[in-house]
Amino acid sequence: MSLSDLLVASLPLQYIPSSLHSFQAGKTPLSTLPVVLPVLAGYVATVFTLREVMRNREPIRLNTLFRAHNAILTLGSGLLLALMLEDALPKTLNHGILYGMCGRSIWTPKMELYYLINYYFKYLELLDTVFIALRKKPLTFLHVYHHTATAFLCWVGLHEHISGAWLAITINLTVHVFMYYYYWATAGGQRIWWKRYLTQMQIGQFIVDLAFICYAVGYMLSNDFSFLAPFASRIWPALPYGQTGCAATYRSAAFAAPVATSYLLLFVRFYVQTYTKRRGIKGKSE
Repeated sequence: MSLSDLLVASLPLQYIPSSLHSFQAGKTPLSTLPVVLPVLAGYVATVFTLREVMRNREPIRLNTLFRAHNAILTLGSGLLLALMLEDALPKTLNHGILYGMCGRSIWTPKMELYYLINYYFKYLELLDTVFIALRKKPLTFLHVYHHTATAFLCWVGLHEHISGAWLAITINLTVHVFMYYYYWATAGGQRIWWKRYLTQMQIGQFIVDLAFICYAVGYMLSNDFSFLAPFASRIWPALPYGQTGCAATYRSAAFAAPVATSYLLLFVRFYVQTYTKRRGIKGKSE
């Protein structure tokens, strides 16, 4: 029995409302814009309110809760990563990367459940910022923006039924396994030397995400507007011209591309300021 079959068999799905293991707009919790947007706005308001409340107070350690939070996200991200790869990777290896990105049959009931779990993980990850505010750690625009936009991006993927989203999600989950382990370990007093490589992994993640988006959009354009195919084939010969159908939408790409670009620019800026400039200042002081 595979890992996914074992998980599904262990869940009493017959007793669980279908809206909790499949995405049904209006029935599934946090499935519509009138709900999602106020929740995310409330998250931002809560974070900045907490920061003001804590301004003249002593930091609250919350070390046990903080470690438990990071342990849950480390193990949860690892399990979800294994489940998604087990379901989608063999199909992609057998049929090719285009199938993995655009194939409609990638969107199975099990994969939809995994996408939904990943989506709810994004709301659990919002507690990262609450811990930062209560512990009076530096709170950056990048952190708040990244958490907010990623939760919304995952909602878009579910709402638009983007089959190929598993590619970006699995890369993100891989990063999160290392990232949340890092926070769990350092909160326990361990010294971790590879923190900068986490940021490098995140930068690489957004470059790959943008490549996937460009490939999918180029494929859709070349098929939806056949007169573009001769020009597109000169620029990107690898596109499988003449084939039709892709489980992606221009609307989702129009949102995902700018967000991924902004992530890339902000994380590169963070990396330069955190590691490159600090190294230069340290060298001068020495």
